[in-house]
Amino acid sequence: MQGFLNLNKPLDWTSHDCVARVRKLLRLKRVGHAGTLDPLATGVLPIALGKATRLLQYLPGEKAYQATVRLGVQTTTDDLEGEVISSQPCAGLDLMAVKTALDGFVGKIEQIPPSFSAIQVEGKRLYDLARKGEVIQAPTRTVEVLAIEVLEWRDGDFPEVDMAIACGAGTYIRAIARDLGIVLNTGGTLAALTRTASSGFNLPDSLTLDDLASQLETGIFQPVSPDTPLQHLPSVSLSTASAKKWCQGQQVAVDINFGLVRVYDESRFLGIGTSQDNLLIPQMVFEPIS
Repeated sequence: MQGFLNLNKPLDWTSHDCVARVRKLLRLKRVGHAGTLDPLATGVLPIALGKATRLLQYLPGEKAYQATVRLGVQTTTDDLEGEVISSQPCAGLDLMAVKTALDGFVGKIEQIPPSFSAIQVEGKRLYDLARKGEVIQAPTRTVEVLAIEVLEWRDGDFPEVDMAIACGAGTYIRAIARDLGIVLNTGGTLAALTRTASSGFNLPDSLTLDDLASQLETGIFQPVSPDTPLQHLPSVSLSTASAKKWCQGQQVAVDINFGLVRVYDESRFLGIGTSQDNLLIPQMVFEPIS
């Protein structure tokens, strides 16, 4: 079996837990995922099956989330999983001030990832170090936030704002929640998070683990075709003779210079190539021709 599973990750499961469960349900060793989701987050977790694990690096990086930020509270993990380190009611805060502050988070921004994160520093993941009491600040990184839309505002001593966020790869929504609280001088933490789109997959088309188990039991499960989430890449179709040479690792002449491309013969997806100087160079042969 090869292709992708658009999984709707359940609450309180790690991404690794999901991969392990899918591996067991499908009785498949080669299973991987794109874009780690925190245990308290739900939503789209792309799962690669079989040889499709080799395609994970080529998936588009854009993601979208629906997030709830609670203001007046700051935690060790920048979400409700951590310990509260400050709490100050801010009933006087209004939505206009929040919207004005959010404007500064759109575009290319500098962001420090949370101390409790999967980022590695000197070969060690930050959350492993943090759990041992070694809190190390990750290096600042440049990320891109494409859009933020306020969906709902709830007043109170600890007001909450629901928002839709579209962003590029590597953006931490927990960091946006934390930094929004810093800008407003109230403190802020992420109260809820659902990923609505990731790497070419969308939430309405996703399957829960129960859905997957049910479809496997009735024999109707079909993985998403390997090239479906790769539509952001241009495509090139080769003749049978050229396709065979390309699958054998040879460069073939083409009349394009697009960079990364999806490669096909007359009927099937063959893999990923690089087109430059009117030559198509193999990058990853997915389906060789015998």
